[in-house]
Amino acid sequence: MRSHEIDYFIHGNEMQFVSITLDPTESVVAEAGAFMMMDQGIHMSTVFGDGSEQGFFGKLVSAGKRLVTGESLFMTVFTNEGQGRQDVSFAAPYPGKIIAVDLKDVGNKLIAQKDSFLCAAKGVNIGIEFQRKIGVGFFGGEGFIMQKIEGDGLAFMHACGSIYERELQPGEVIRVDTGCIVAMTQDVSYDIQFVKGVKSMMFGGEGLFHATLKGPGKIWLQSLPFSRLADRIISASSISTGSRKEEGSVLGSIGNMIDGD
Repeated sequence: MRSHEIDYFIHGNEMQFVSITLDPTESVVAEAGAFMMMDQGIHMSTVFGDGSEQGFFGKLVSAGKRLVTGESLFMTVFTNEGQGRQDVSFAAPYPGKIIAVDLKDVGNKLIAQKDSFLCAAKGVNIGIEFQRKIGVGFFGGEGFIMQKIEGDGLAFMHACGSIYERELQPGEVIRVDTGCIVAMTQDVSYDIQFVKGVKSMMFGGEGLFHATLKGPGKIWLQSLPFSRLADRIISASSISTGSRKEEGSVLGSIGNMIDGD
């Protein structure tokens, strides 16, 4: 076993966090900003990349891969340096679910959207996966680059809304919104399909492209892409601001005072 063996428990329903129990000398690596709380015996340190590479050059390459995916150059490693078992917890950055995946059960490799990784047992490698098809790169919602999570330990991802897991049979195809993809096993074929029909394309409100996922393999989908949630919030905020400006001078002034303007 290259990766550390860890135990975990996922707390909550919609605003989840994961508590990871470490034996002495065991470690877990997490994205910057994911930390929630830890026991006294846990030591926290910052490393280049994902902490799985040895030597300066290996660490530099690992950090460079993370920079390409838009993530921070650094990750945080939490190690149990105390006596007995110690806990450290990590929380998702927005409402949704946390997914625990044992990489040994999925062929030691998982392809995920760029911002879905939360934490993993030390030894798991978080790299990049280039999309070979131009259509997927330009219109897939995730661009040419996705995250590649490799190893033989536990990895944790977070997604917005509810999570749908599905095992695709050989040759089975499912079409989904490009933003709803969270992760897939390495055998799943990922492509982009143009929406047929002028009316569907212009007035359907579902975009011009769908993602097609072809089995065999396992997929994880999210019911509410964070980008969709953010768009609705921005849209509602713009409407609210616009209506405030259209109100009468007295009501508008009161509203501005309430807002602190």
